[in-house]
Amino acid sequence: MQDSQYTVGDVMTPTVVALAGGATFKEIARTMRQWGVGAMPVLDGLGRVVGVVSEADLLRKEEFRDSDPDWPGERPRPADAARARAVTAEELMTAPAVTVHPDAGLGRAARLMARYGVKRLPVVGDDGVLTGIVSRCDLLKVFLRSDEDIAEEVRRQVVAGRFPVSLDALRVTVREGVVTLTGRVPDTSLAPLVVRLVRSVEGVVDVRCLLTGPPRRPVLEPDLTDSEKPACRPTGTRSSRAGR
Repeated sequence: MQDSQYTVGDVMTPTVVALAGGATFKEIARTMRQWGVGAMPVLDGLGRVVGVVSEADLLRKEEFRDSDPDWPGERPRPADAARARAVTAEELMTAPAVTVHPDAGLGRAARLMARYGVKRLPVVGDDGVLTGIVSRCDLLKVFLRSDEDIAEEVRRQVVAGRFPVSLDALRVTVREGVVTLTGRVPDTSLAPLVVRLVRSVEGVVDVRCLLTGPPRRPVLEPDLTDSEKPACRPTGTRSSRAGR
């Protein structure tokens, strides 16, 4: 993978177990068990994703198996009741499906998962055709980057373009994904920006900024011009020689 931001297409699983709309309840349950998956996309005749069936959708049937529709406290919502009676993928599925494009960044995929409370997303192209699936586990693959790769990207893509100093003066070290920046820089006002940019590098766990600015000369005689200020100031105790 390259230095640029990782995309969903970089980490997704291209082989997907999918369903036709006419798949029966028991076929779905058997397929989930066989492949060890908790949700599957439902496709139309052209391979486009039209919905998703999850374990939760199947469990509606078990959840309301013993419920009494005449008992107010056990009366399910119409949507739940319909799923409890469903027998095919098309009837069971949640639609429209929450999907993501393969060119989307990993941050967008993570936000979609959090917003909709799902653990995986079908990946679809511009035509809506299924190209893969991305899970929470897939999004964590970026944290498997080596410390050396992360350090090299930080040096070349972040530090080199913002501080006109040699890499010997500004040191970048990475240990277990934690980036540490040390050294002196001409302008410390850029440090917050650099920290933010380093954090955006894929695989970075945290950033520790220990950058310092150029050494300051103490102002010893503020009332004098630079030409009148002494190059150095005597130190020690001066004894009086009066009377000699």
